Amino acid sequence: MNKKSYKNYYILGIFLLVFSLLIIPNFSLFNKIKTQISSPDLSTHEYSWYFNPREDGKQPTAIQEASFFNKYSSYYVGDPNEKVIYLTFDSGYENGYTNTLLDVLKKHNAKAHFFVVETYIKSNPDIIKRMEKEGHLVCNHSKSHPSMASIHDFDKFKSEIISVEEAYKEVTNKEMPKYFRPPMGKFSEESLKYTQDLGYSSIFWSFAYVDWYNDKQPTHEFAKNKIYSRTHPGAIVLLHSNSKTNSEILDDVLTHWEKEGYRLETLDYLVKNKTKK
Repeated sequence: MNKKSYKNYYILGIFLLVFSLLIIPNFSLFNKIKTQISSPDLSTHEYSWYFNPREDGKQPTAIQEASFFNKYSSYYVGDPNEKVIYLTFDSGYENGYTNTLLDVLKKHNAKAHFFVVETYIKSNPDIIKRMEKEGHLVCNHSKSHPSMASIHDFDKFKSEIISVEEAYKEVTNKEMPKYFRPPMGKFSEESLKYTQDLGYSSIFWSFAYVDWYNDKQPTHEFAKNKIYSRTHPGAIVLLHSNSKTNSEILDDVLTHWEKEGYRLETLDYLVKNKTKK
């Protein structure tokens, strides 16, 4: 072997040594992380959130098929022994009623949660700023309102959530609270795990009624009777901010809850108390 060949083999040996020490372990680490995020053991079966409502002041029974639900920072109700309500609004678009809702909440010194999509933030920056300034939690409802259970590529899933975060921070210069409401209540074990991996809790609900059709708004009497009869300790109440009826009855609803001894809390309170147990 001549001197030149020896030198070439020496350089090759150094390269292989560096590769084995630096590159290969990193590939192993990458594959480990990727496996944790996209484990083949996670079910991709899509479920639609539901519960069996009750009118006796007790908490409803939620979906039974998804036995994995509680493993992934997912919530639909709070403490059954505490007269606390978590008021949430899904906000896909602005229909002219949100400021009225905010006025009523301010009157009662009550805090609520608004789950928004990206276009809502970009189209209504002043409302978003008001929500944040008045102590409400503006939370994540995805970029384009898809079934998150239908998205199996983690990067695509992530973009649906991160883009909303970025839009919120651009408007408020604040970090978005880490609460995510799956659009349409669609979920799978995989989607809940992906959501948790992104640092979010998944927030479902233990009360909702058909309030989102603009041309089929419920009457005041129907809406209030439905809400009052199904109120229960620890309720996560889902309403829609585009509802004219909701904007007109909210004052009465909050007054009723107060007379019944309920108080409104934020999801921060719910998660903190659940974590302690």
